[in-house]
Amino acid sequence: MSKQDGSDRLVSEADVDDAGAVILHADLDAFFASVELLERPELRGLPVIVGHRTPRSVVTAATYEARAFGVNSAMPMATALHRCPSAVVVEPHFERYRHWSRVFFDVCRTITPVVEEAGIDEGFLDVRGAGLAVGSPKVAAALLRERVRAATGLVCSVGAAGTKFVAKLASSRAKPDGLLVVPVADTRAFLRPLPVTALWGVGARTAEVLRGRAISTIGDVADTPIASLERAIGRAQAARLHDLANGRDPRQVLVERPEKSIGREVTFRADTDDDEVLRREIVALADDVASRLRREGLTTRGISLKVRWADLSIVTRASAFDRPSASGRDLTEAALELAGALRDRDGRLPQRIRLIGVRADRLEDGPGSVALWDEGEAWTDAEAAIDTARARFGRDALRPARLLRSRDSGQ
Repeated sequence: MSKQDGSDRLVSEADVDDAGAVILHADLDAFFASVELLERPELRGLPVIVGHRTPRSVVTAATYEARAFGVNSAMPMATALHRCPSAVVVEPHFERYRHWSRVFFDVCRTITPVVEEAGIDEGFLDVRGAGLAVGSPKVAAALLRERVRAATGLVCSVGAAGTKFVAKLASSRAKPDGLLVVPVADTRAFLRPLPVTALWGVGARTAEVLRGRAISTIGDVADTPIASLERAIGRAQAARLHDLANGRDPRQVLVERPEKSIGREVTFRADTDDDEVLRREIVALADDVASRLRREGLTTRGISLKVRWADLSIVTRASAFDRPSASGRDLTEAALELAGALRDRDGRLPQRIRLIGVRADRLEDGPGSVALWDEGEAWTDAEAAIDTARARFGRDALRPARLLRSRDSGQ
């Protein structure tokens, strides 16, 4: 996929065919760092790192000038400053980020009322009904970029395509400060050379399984018989990835109700980087969140993992589900995938963890799809039975099996 420093940036020609590219994905460039530069304009053009300048802190964000030195978010600050000794480090201000996020989405809604907030600094827009007032998708995207810059002083990159998945990939390729339209007829050609990790839902473990079968690009997924994919990664996930690889993504831009979320977190008695301890807590937290979702008749389209490091800095990682879910298995697998991404290639965390939390957001009324990667009704029935037992005998009457070994051992 695109490099974080923007060195492989790709933007559209003036005469690109935008017919049918009615889904926009708008993403504010280097958002946290860019907001800090609004207060410190004299730092523009310099390598700037957002975070706490302490030996055990981590990078919250970095400008593209800093990224050119190999500095990335969630990297230990000591590593970042070793790679870029000339960097200017500024403290994060999260209230500023929330303010400018609200302004950004208000601007998006001047283009079309059909806006889905996908994160604090990114969203999807459906502009198929905006033609008379705004113009073609490419015109709408260009106008959005102009209005965001005028209202906020911030820069956003925009991707336009026929589906949400491809629009998001396009905005990533357009960074920084670009606009990329993927013509509907060119969708598969655009996708084919991209690495398999560019597919939504493919993390390190799934990618490893696929590469073991010589499947390393999206084109490889598209060309692989569905039966072979099913043997490797299961029926539901195989179908979903095969559809995405072939440019099929039926999801619509959803106008969200007021934000609501359900979450659980735990603070450890002592900071830890023990893999088994962290895994056990993530499993328990995700299971509790899923149980509450089902109890309240809700499903979720997104999950986030919150980590407070030993130096008290906080990092949050999030992922989206393609279909709403209230399954403990789905939430657990997604949360563990996010946790795994915090580690370096050698499996090490940048520092010990003080607090960890799991949160479900983008909630919808149920029942939706109880299991995102459903393998039949057996799992749905099992979780329903668990809920019934807990209602009758208490919350700890039944717990995930992977929690039992550590509990029995007294840990």
